[in-house]
Amino acid sequence: MKNILIIDDDLYIGNMLEEVLEKEGYRVLRAYSGTEALFVLSEGKPDLVLLDLMLPGLKGEEVLPKIKEIPVIVVSAKTNLDDKVKLLLEGAADYVTKPFHKKELLARIAVQLRNGKTLLSASIFRFDEIMLDMDSHMVTVEGNEVKLTPTEYAILKLLMGNPTQVIPKSQMIDRISEDTLDCTESSLKMHISNLRKKLREVNGKDYIEAVWGIGFKLRGDNG
Repeated sequence: MKNILIIDDDLYIGNMLEEVLEKEGYRVLRAYSGTEALFVLSEGKPDLVLLDLMLPGLKGEEVLPKIKEIPVIVVSAKTNLDDKVKLLLEGAADYVTKPFHKKELLARIAVQLRNGKTLLSASIFRFDEIMLDMDSHMVTVEGNEVKLTPTEYAILKLLMGNPTQVIPKSQMIDRISEDTLDCTESSLKMHISNLRKKLREVNGKDYIEAVWGIGFKLRGDNG
């Protein structure tokens, strides 16, 4: 499920957008000011942001440069061409003028989500709803931060860096040693069990699969 953050202080428009997006299967986050938006973004990265410009506190134009590696669609009543061009040059992925047609906005959202992977730096791994940021060592599932031990983080990073491969146990221990020394053949099963439990607690999905007699891999189909 993709997460979309709506940053808009207009309750009517925000509620309408939330209803439309949830019907399309998106998970919606809300922020009603620029300052609140930055707090929400500090807690986890959504897949896309819908940003109004006329916000209390920090204006949308001030918030935009602070949003990194996430596609931003500006949704604003401002129709001036120079405003649109300036915001697109400053990092907005798209610009939709209010009032807008719901189908058009949904189409633009779908395009940005389809292309969103190209906006992610090489320091970020994504698999389904999991995101792992190697710069901050933060792991989120559906935008919710999951606290991992260094060994659990190293295991997940290895699996997400090789999402289609089965990683043999011996190879896993050897390759995660650069991030942690706290893993032996006898303790590996316990570390993976704890990691699976922490990820599963967010949404009930089991993201890691044990391949009998070989090792572990990410589960490509969570039902």
